[in-house]
Amino acid sequence: MSNQYTPHLYMICYPNSALVLSQLSPDDFGFRYNYGSASFYSGKLIFAEIDINYRHPYFQIDDALERLRAHKDGRPKATKYISSYRVLEHIDIDAIQTLYIANADGASYPLPPGDFKHLPGGNDLRVFAELTPLSMLTLAKYGMVEFGRWFTDPANPLSVPRLMFLQVTLDIDTFLHDFETNPFITPPLEGVHPSKLRDAILDLRKREDKFIKGITLDTAFTKESYRKIRHGFMVVDQHKQKFFPMPPMNEIEKNDFRFWKGM
Repeated sequence: MSNQYTPHLYMICYPNSALVLSQLSPDDFGFRYNYGSASFYSGKLIFAEIDINYRHPYFQIDDALERLRAHKDGRPKATKYISSYRVLEHIDIDAIQTLYIANADGASYPLPPGDFKHLPGGNDLRVFAELTPLSMLTLAKYGMVEFGRWFTDPANPLSVPRLMFLQVTLDIDTFLHDFETNPFITPPLEGVHPSKLRDAILDLRKREDKFIKGITLDTAFTKESYRKIRHGFMVVDQHKQKFFPMPPMNEIEKNDFRFWKGM
């Protein structure tokens, strides 16, 4: 391992799932993913920095660190893949330090963890986008924490050990009114036909014994704006949770105009 560069441990959360070592800083890593790699990708990138001292028997982190060396010409090694399967499941929530969201132009913005406040929603239903290990849109009667607990409950046949997700901003009552007025309105959710969304909302509202309804099998989140994120990102399992709040838009604009413009 080169002494010239500081090693970083990154968990890629979207658009794919992977654990990688890198000698690049978070800003440079986000830029590399969209522009510097031989593998083509153009879209949103969400990744987290993991405590470099974190270890789990599932990952061969020490072996990868030994092989993390700069290129012969002195350039830092951008990625040394450790795993691309069941990654979040084997990452302790406490080891997740900072979440980064990146635009298609490679600009990244850090989201440090913060306290989650149960803010009044204003709607009886909410739309959640699961990012990893699942990738889908779900309509739910649950709040954010309750939704995560439901999805990670071993008694639930659809459960996953650990989940990262976010709430998508959608004024459901306004949507229903607008759709009734004009059935040809632009879909409020990328990849979801308005009539299908209307049917799902009405079906879930009338069924007292049902709390969850899938909307799509893919979030299509890369086509949505970060501005549609409500509250922030949540990582949760049955024992812990960590919340990464989404700052107000004016704060992002003030701190990083380039990132704000590309959101």
